[in-house]
Amino acid sequence: MSRHKVEISGVNTANIKVLTNEEMKTLFERYKNGDKFARDEIINGNLKLVLSILKMFNKSEENKDDLFQVGCIGLLKAVDNFDPSFGVKFSTYCVPMIQGEIRRYVRDNNSIRVSRSLKDLAYRIVKVKEEFLLASGKEPTIEELSKKLEVTPIEIVEALDSRKTPVSIFEPIYNDGGDTIYLYDQIEDKKINNIDIDIKMAVDNAINNLEEREQYILDQRFIIGKTQTELAKELGISQAQISRVEKKAIDELKKTLK
Repeated sequence: MSRHKVEISGVNTANIKVLTNEEMKTLFERYKNGDKFARDEIINGNLKLVLSILKMFNKSEENKDDLFQVGCIGLLKAVDNFDPSFGVKFSTYCVPMIQGEIRRYVRDNNSIRVSRSLKDLAYRIVKVKEEFLLASGKEPTIEELSKKLEVTPIEIVEALDSRKTPVSIFEPIYNDGGDTIYLYDQIEDKKINNIDIDIKMAVDNAINNLEEREQYILDQRFIIGKTQTELAKELGISQAQISRVEKKAIDELKKTLK
């Protein structure tokens, strides 16, 4: 029966050998006695262990080939530092080292750097949340976490936010077959600009030439600060329709103000 072939970092995963406990024991004895070929066999016989750990990082945006190679570095370190006399299975010793190597790579390769203290607090929060959930059957509030960890609620919020993956404001969030709605369409514009009186008059005249619905949508979006979702719910139409009307009105203003 043929096996499914998957290529990762030039390795055909269908042909990776899985070693038995006895084979591992024999190979480590050879390696500790100076047999360098035994080291290669141990590494090649545990590549599937690296692949299984990669499943934990499915949501990571990092290239899977890169993560596999980083995981192999963790595997190499584990092989070179493992002592069979400890009476522990190699996989038990190896898994945390591979995971740690990949986590460090993902962390250090992130475009947004988070301080070590904030990461440590985030880890403590997750641990306390799990303990609280097991004990009470519900998630703790920010205030309860703050009291338990003896930090301010703001520090709790900042630490939890540090665990979130950054998203581009140009990330598409909705498409009904027409105009795509992007994240930046949902961001309120609260900036106040000092506009020259002549320009303001020209803008006012241009706005007065728009249809009543267009004027209303622009006013609610850019003066009141409502999102397209809020307007769609208020007017009983789709968010995509709000986006199209808004775009049409802005295009008309551009033509008038040229």
